[in-house]
Amino acid sequence: MLSSAVHHAAKTLKFIPALGRIASTALLQQRISPPHNTSIAGSLPRRRWIQTTTKWRPVQVLDEWVAKEARPISLRQLMVFGRSLTESRLLSSANYVRTELPTRIAHRIRDMQALPYVVVTNPHISEVYDLYYQAFDSFRRVKEIKTLEDNERLCQDIAQMLRAHLSVIPKLAIGVLQSADLMDKGELDRFMNTVLRSRISRRVIAEQHLALTETFNSDWFSPGAKLSESEFIGEVFLKCVAKDVVEQCGKAVQRLACTANGPDTNIPEIRVSGHMDANFPYILSHLQYIVGELLRNSVQAVIDKQKSTQQHVIIRFSDQGGGIPRDILPYLWSFSKGPQSTQRLENLTQVPMMAATLQELRVDGNFSGLQDGKIGQDSSLTSLSTRPPKLRLGMGLPLSRVYAEYWAGKLELHSLEGYGVDAFLQISKLGNKNEQLTTRATMDAV
Repeated sequence: MLSSAVHHAAKTLKFIPALGRIASTALLQQRISPPHNTSIAGSLPRRRWIQTTTKWRPVQVLDEWVAKEARPISLRQLMVFGRSLTESRLLSSANYVRTELPTRIAHRIRDMQALPYVVVTNPHISEVYDLYYQAFDSFRRVKEIKTLEDNERLCQDIAQMLRAHLSVIPKLAIGVLQSADLMDKGELDRFMNTVLRSRISRRVIAEQHLALTETFNSDWFSPGAKLSESEFIGEVFLKCVAKDVVEQCGKAVQRLACTANGPDTNIPEIRVSGHMDANFPYILSHLQYIVGELLRNSVQAVIDKQKSTQQHVIIRFSDQGGGIPRDILPYLWSFSKGPQSTQRLENLTQVPMMAATLQELRVDGNFSGLQDGKIGQDSSLTSLSTRPPKLRLGMGLPLSRVYAEYWAGKLELHSLEGYGVDAFLQISKLGNKNEQLTTRATMDAV
């Protein structure tokens, strides 16, 4: 009975706005033991949630803000708006932030209310809910910004909110991990992605306004003067040079790796190649975080690999041919499906025999060598250069993967549309892997 009730609650209990009130609750986690002489010992859960109600809040006001749509912005809009900064533009920015913050927060509160009851009442997610509602309730009450003094008070509220919400990411991460068995993991990931993306968006518009206000109040700034392209416009760095960001992050990551692994550790070298002068407008802190995380993972992985015995040979094939079209990518490893199936059938009719060797396809279409058994050591690799470029059978990649996996190897391919493809062939270095065979027929194995 108890187990059934808890399981039912995990799936069905939710915040229901139509009731007119929402409870923000904190739960305590407590392990319990089943009583003696009971028949439910086999199904009793190992823990239960004890619920304590902390606050009741009306939802009518929230409904009004959820009905509003957020107004997305682009980096270009941020740059153009702040390039010629005046008092009227600063006040316009303040009023945009004043209305946009509660709108975006309201939508995320409603997303939390749609979670199963036992998830949203997790202590950590509940704390985030309270932080969001407090911020929503505060900013929805802010009157129209008409003076610079009004803007200063708004900036103080924004700065306070930004500091208070620094704990949101770890609290959400802990809450989601603790709720992993209470709802579908895919839905939890979508919720987390939505909340974090919205959090970034709010911090962008909030920090951009704070930066514009700081610029406007600076002694060196003259209202209406255009900012130099070598400078920031608010939080947007106009000429973000990729090479510089990678090198700066790389040095920081190398110092961190040396500290974490000891001074005697062989720290990997970080090489930057490509278009060294490539630059673009971006929010520098965002790019630094992404590059820093990727480099940190790569550097640590190389350090760990150096400490272990290498058991594989990995061959990497890279090109800058524009990548694989999205309509073909899902069928890349398929023998039977794909948008070019008709063409593949037509090409296959030109190949009456196939030993799956490099040398067998020739421009002259002569397959007599197969019939004569001449497919061994005496075959020449020069036939590769004479292979018909348009005679694509559509089975080269999947068949190559079968070959690779036969000796317990791997073949993986990563495509970035618009740039190119990286393919990785992993081969066992020690030669101690058995051939990978299906040793029983499928029906027999059932």
